[in-house]
Amino acid sequence: MKILVTGAAGFIGFHLVQRLLRDGHQVTGFDNLNDYYDVSLKEARLTILHALDGFVFVRGGLEERASVASLFDDGQFDYVINLGAQAGVRYSLQNPYAYIESNVCGFLNILEGCRHTKVKHLVYASSSSVYGANATVPFSEHHSVDHPVSLYAATKKSNELMAHTYSHLFATPTTGLRFFTVYGPWGRPDMAYFSFTKAILEGRSIDLFNNGRMRRDFTYIDDIIEGVVRIMAHIPGPDPSWTPERPDPATSSAPYRVYNIGNNQPVELARFIEVLEECLGKKAEKNLLPMQPGDVYVTYADVADLSAAVGFHPDTSIEDGIARFVDWYREYYR
Repeated sequence: MKILVTGAAGFIGFHLVQRLLRDGHQVTGFDNLNDYYDVSLKEARLTILHALDGFVFVRGGLEERASVASLFDDGQFDYVINLGAQAGVRYSLQNPYAYIESNVCGFLNILEGCRHTKVKHLVYASSSSVYGANATVPFSEHHSVDHPVSLYAATKKSNELMAHTYSHLFATPTTGLRFFTVYGPWGRPDMAYFSFTKAILEGRSIDLFNNGRMRRDFTYIDDIIEGVVRIMAHIPGPDPSWTPERPDPATSSAPYRVYNIGNNQPVELARFIEVLEECLGKKAEKNLLPMQPGDVYVTYADVADLSAAVGFHPDTSIEDGIARFVDWYREYYR
């Protein structure tokens, strides 16, 4: 198959492209290599991808309407996996326009490309952050997600609404994947576990918001990739049981679905750090701080729908996942 992966130089995109190439697909990667975090890490990922057969890279931004249109016209893709976005919750407090340009306007360009070139299935990254102020756990795709607590979350919810509109109007099959705290080798330096590792090894203190009592559904990268690949092949159709009298947010009378991909085992951040300390062989100096604006106390994924749809649910323990990350970190940063 000919597959477009946006955000190909990013953490999840890099791992996904490798998997798709191993499976024998032709992959076009699209990324703007912005400086939200260390560009050299993105370039190192791309160096590995360029050495693999079947990979083509195009540099550009999702918000560049003409560039995205040309990308679709030239590529004639069977499948599109949209992972490109402006990431980060706290960064959205200082740079809100970057999120609208990339995550909303950019996603519209992706939808238009899929519509006009008759893409078989658009799979796109949503986020666990869409659950926002919802306190009912585990988070289910069938819950309302109308109360985001960050602009980043609002843009991801917007993506789901926009995708549904295109599925309804143009019968474009779309599936949104709500990722839960992804971690692992080649990860993002702006993520807490990455910056914690760097600080601990350098003997610097780490900041623990909400005194380290936040709970996260840490999901290992290999589990995320397995879920994405399986969902890509699982093209949605209209749900015959959906009714406008009792509208289910996760399905539709259109070819539209939303799934959680999470470990289904939330872990307190303090415990995550304990495991990190064990793997590093060094204790962390901790600054205990209050909750930050835009953060949520717990993320916890109900993955029953994912399991029922594709026969898979994430299950990598943090003990195994963190150990693999630390091994990579020590090798990459010597």
